[in-house]
Amino acid sequence: MALLRYDPPMDPQFDVLYQDDSLIVLNKPSGLLSVPGRDPVHHDSLSYRVARVYPTVQVVHRLDMATSGVIVMALHPKAHRELSRQFRERETAKCYYAWVYGNPKQGAGSIDLPLCCDWPNRPRHMVSHEHGKAALTHWRCLRRLGDRSLIKLTPITGRSHQLRVHMLSIGHPILGDNLYAEGEALHMAPHLQLHAAELEFRHPRTKEWLTFSAPAPFDME
Repeated sequence: MALLRYDPPMDPQFDVLYQDDSLIVLNKPSGLLSVPGRDPVHHDSLSYRVARVYPTVQVVHRLDMATSGVIVMALHPKAHRELSRQFRERETAKCYYAWVYGNPKQGAGSIDLPLCCDWPNRPRHMVSHEHGKAALTHWRCLRRLGDRSLIKLTPITGRSHQLRVHMLSIGHPILGDNLYAEGEALHMAPHLQLHAAELEFRHPRTKEWLTFSAPAPFDME
């Protein structure tokens, strides 16, 4: 499933939350790819824009095009190796917020379901006990408002589309999700209501524990 229309936000070119000689932390807007796509039309991306100013930048992790929020990139190979190791060995901490369709019966829970690519319907992913890789998400309901709920999501693993597929699997798709939501859930928001609000990791050089946050671009109330 290719991107039918790619019209990324242009102002600002990128939003820097923090930068030093080892890394740069940014607030990615919804609608902008983290890295260039295969089609030349999709070359514009956060990493492409940052590389025009910081030519040595290297991608450590990604956020879905429709997901907004905190993302870190390395500015030299040693920092890239160390940050990548922290993500790979799950030594980072991440917090997301999402508006989902409906009201969960419980106030909190965990979703432990393996995920894999749904190849005939790419880029969709799906739950698969046969082919999937382990994926774990903790969630907590913060607010119920009519036919929607505000959820705090804490992913333990970092699979592609993990939060989107996990919330769908318990019957509460994220609002505005053009890949997994249908009907009212799709049309209740202009775009995916998923935001990477907080990211924590150790500085690759000093080993200091760092916490970065960015406010959600949608109404949390």
